[in-house]
Amino acid sequence: MVLHAEPDELVQKGIQYLQQQNCLLALAYFERAYSLQKTPLAASYFGLCIATERGKISGGIALCSEAIEKDPHDPRHYLNLAKIYLKAKRKPECLETLRKGLAQGEEPEIRSLLETVGVRKAPIFSFLPREHFLNRYLGYILGRLRLR
Repeated sequence: MVLHAEPDELVQKGIQYLQQQNCLLALAYFERAYSLQKTPLAASYFGLCIATERGKISGGIALCSEAIEKDPHDPRHYLNLAKIYLKAKRKPECLETLRKGLAQGEEPEIRSLLETVGVRKAPIFSFLPREHFLNRYLGYILGRLRLR
């Protein structure tokens, strides 16, 4: 593990480890890169890792929001923020952030996460409209009972 490289190299190495599902090692690289140079990319990925590995959701949201503020045209910042919202079980904010990220540019991972998160379950009674009170209330009750 080489943590004395340039900040951009550290971020790229951290992204590689993140893609390999090794978030703890990626966290070390992003933390070092962020301490050397506070770039929006380093802030965004560091925020994602501290939220997922250390459970510091508010700190992660703050870092990703800071990255979006400094570099609003990079869809990766929106993707990282959306992943934090998803971990925090804040689905409406997650979906909104994914849509904003998609508006900034095509990112395949945003589209796949949007399809995964944005899929609604079929109505209980398919012959009734989704908005019908039976579908709504029975869906709510079954959801609360974790039967759906």
